[in-house]
Amino acid sequence: MPEYSDHRVSDQDRERAVQEIREHFAAGRLTDEELSDRVQAVYHARTESELRDLRSDLPQLPATRAEQRAELAQRRSHLQRRLLQQSGGALALFVICTVIWLASDAHRGSFWPIWVALVGVLPLLRNGWRLYGPAPELDRVERELTRRERGGDRRGARRERHRDQR
Repeated sequence: MPEYSDHRVSDQDRERAVQEIREHFAAGRLTDEELSDRVQAVYHARTESELRDLRSDLPQLPATRAEQRAELAQRRSHLQRRLLQQSGGALALFVICTVIWLASDAHRGSFWPIWVALVGVLPLLRNGWRLYGPAPELDRVERELTRRERGGDRRGARRERHRDQR
């Protein structure tokens, strides 16, 4: 929950508060008289705490579609950044292996560094699909990235799940 202070509010903050109060009126939580009193008080409010007090006895409104989309886009962007950071390590390893392959006379044979590239590309593709596919699985991507950041293996994750089931 955000902390409120005695900072001054902007006209945009007041308009947002008025919109919330009108939505509560539309839901039947306020009478006509209460609506007009509160709207007038909001327009005269100067600080965040005054606005908070005017809405303190009303329940929190559910997030609008626009707010939900913005939160989803922000979360997806954060997960994408983490995914690319983790994949960068595999790319560096691929470049090193390719340089070794080129430096040796083995480049006449098969291109074995491709196997190193697949180790980094497959998780990138799988989690990219989970982020941007038809049914985004952001929680699943976040769990996997966290597990990889901690250096955990699948057996460790299974042990944790088994321990949680007890």
